[in-house]
Amino acid sequence: MANFVLELKNISKTFPGVKALSDVHYELKPGEIHALMGENGAGKSTFIKIITGVYSPDSGEILIDGKKVHITAPLDAQALGIAAIYQHVTCFPDLSVAENIFMGHEQTTSAVKRIDWKTMNRKAQELLDQLDASFDARTIMGSLSVARQQIVEIAKALSVNARIIIMDEPTAALSARECEDLYRITKGLKAKGNSVIFISHRFEDMYNLADRVTVFRDGNYVNTWNVSEVDDHKMVVAMVGREINQFFPKRNTVPGEEIFRVEALSRTGFFRDVNFSVRKGEILALTGLVGAGRTEVCEAIFGICPYDSGTITLDGKPLDHLTPSETLDRGIGYLPEDRLKQGLVLRWEISKNITLPALERFLNYYLINHRQENETARDLSEKLGVKAQSVHDKVSTLSGGNQQKVIVAKLLTSDMKIIIMDEPTKGVDVGAKTAIYTIMNDLVDAGYGIVMVSSEMPEVLGMSDRIVVMRDGKVSAAFETKGTTQEQILRAAIRE
Repeated sequence: MANFVLELKNISKTFPGVKALSDVHYELKPGEIHALMGENGAGKSTFIKIITGVYSPDSGEILIDGKKVHITAPLDAQALGIAAIYQHVTCFPDLSVAENIFMGHEQTTSAVKRIDWKTMNRKAQELLDQLDASFDARTIMGSLSVARQQIVEIAKALSVNARIIIMDEPTAALSARECEDLYRITKGLKAKGNSVIFISHRFEDMYNLADRVTVFRDGNYVNTWNVSEVDDHKMVVAMVGREINQFFPKRNTVPGEEIFRVEALSRTGFFRDVNFSVRKGEILALTGLVGAGRTEVCEAIFGICPYDSGTITLDGKPLDHLTPSETLDRGIGYLPEDRLKQGLVLRWEISKNITLPALERFLNYYLINHRQENETARDLSEKLGVKAQSVHDKVSTLSGGNQQKVIVAKLLTSDMKIIIMDEPTKGVDVGAKTAIYTIMNDLVDAGYGIVMVSSEMPEVLGMSDRIVVMRDGKVSAAFETKGTTQEQILRAAIRE
């Protein structure tokens, strides 16, 4: 029996002007959970697409059970027992769970090749039961949460007898409880002999799950370690290529006078009697469990969703039921949690995305001054460290972390007073996080007020001046950050 179920040797892949992978290698043992980590742009996505047959490598070898194979299409990968589960689940939302699981290999009757619904539903339910799923195979896919849709994707992989399962950032959109469920399921796959490639930016995922970890940086292989041999510092240096001595950059700004206030804001069924204020040069953290109503409050403030009662004031002036464009004109910017659906126009260039909120700045007698527009976009891209060949690249070609930086850049093109950032570092690597934190500090130094929605306790405690905790649509507690502990915040988030 071969020592490795999967081996990649000296794999290289070049796109026009970009060396995505350069002689990388990777080894996966039978029944192993092997983490793959690296910054956005390190080559992880290209690596996955080579294994799954979306791309063909320019050079190098792929071995399955010690034998050289050629994976030139996704069906080749499927035939070899390889399946991938992505952060953004691709599914047919109007079809049932069973139909999604068996899409492309439906269960049919032998005589007339009609779909055997009874058999397909039964087999789908058996797969869900193996994963301790709490929903039925006949449930409509679009009605499930992201976490449950990922369980369906795992069941789909098992339905084609996948031995090698790739999980790409599966915990990025999950709550802490949902992460624990995914950990349990993944460990169950390992116990049954499946091998898992687990790609994540979160160190806690690696510590909780992986046996070994491999790091890529800038398309190059760095090293492979047993997880027991590494710590946060060692991983950061490996991923970023330099020391990050201050993960949460210190600042000496003392918050000034109050510039923004929310009072008794309510929306039936979503949140009620929400109160908080923000001072000039302050970061206010809005935290709590997923579903506590934080995002809904932010959307109401920005004008995306209506609210029933309450007041919102900026510089003492009321902002009553404004549209997003009106809110933006008054000086409130919003970085949404879902960057793909709400934050970006994926078909557009980087420059057009960055300058979209402030087009009037670049108008010259009703014509856009493209030179000035591109210069502004280029300056902001460089300031935020967006990794791209030029500002004319399509945003859809960027990694998740670089897409997030583009959204932050958008906020800097207009004259803002308050910036709402909903999970500003969600799904980005440690290097990108530090860059975003530095920009946030620069903003408050310049007098901006920031409302930061975050589920990450270290981020909440490391970046904010004050903390507001929400539970079940209401503010359950408020703290000065200095002297506050994670335990106090969590108690406020979960107590009955």
